[in-house]
Amino acid sequence: MKITFLGTGTSQGIPVIASMHPVCLSKDKRDKRLRVSILVEWDNYTYVVDCGPDFRYQMLRANVRKIEGVLITHEHADHIAGLDDLRPFCFQLGAVPIYAQKRVLDNLAYRFQYIFNDTNKYPGAPKVESVLIKNEPFIIGNLKVVPIEVMHGELKIFGYRFNNVAYLTDVKTITTVEKEKLKNLEVLIINAIRHKPHHSHLNIEEALELIDELQPEKTYLTHISHHLGFHSEVEKTLPKNVFLAYDELVIEID
Repeated sequence: MKITFLGTGTSQGIPVIASMHPVCLSKDKRDKRLRVSILVEWDNYTYVVDCGPDFRYQMLRANVRKIEGVLITHEHADHIAGLDDLRPFCFQLGAVPIYAQKRVLDNLAYRFQYIFNDTNKYPGAPKVESVLIKNEPFIIGNLKVVPIEVMHGELKIFGYRFNNVAYLTDVKTITTVEKEKLKNLEVLIINAIRHKPHHSHLNIEEALELIDELQPEKTYLTHISHHLGFHSEVEKTLPKNVFLAYDELVIEID
């Protein structure tokens, strides 16, 4: 399995518009972060987790030629605003499957009526197939995916486990029951927004505490804001098995 980090930033990305923060002015490409998303590839299958406002450029930058579907973690704009740019894949595939829980599918149908309204569909709109998922395993391609229910502040959202890799973004808390699904991980990908506490995201201290509890072999931190600091400096402070992810990073898992 191959994971490509399409974006590793927060809802504003880095650099933030009009910001003079030193990290936003950094020349290190690892400090330039698009909105958070990953590409998951195995055998001959290609899926994306989340489809934010940078989706078009992310697909071009990673030279993605096809996808079989999109898994959505939740309905915030930085995770869904790029849905219209699915059109080129629709020309290849027909209807692109969108996997999400009911609340999220309902929200997408409201916000993107011209895509989801079959009775008055806008000509040329992307063709999508809404696939309802619950907090139970489901199949994409030939792979079992295990949803991980986490709390993003007061909002229940999904992370996903693919074999021995788990992708969790926008997490603030997670129950003991859901943590059981995260045992024996080879790779954990999880958010760490900044140093100061945040009302709906793990800060880096909280993320490291959770990592220490779960004991994955390796962890990559994502959904990073400029307030966390320079990539080159922050990574020096991390435990030996914890790394800052960055845009275009590719990891391979057996």
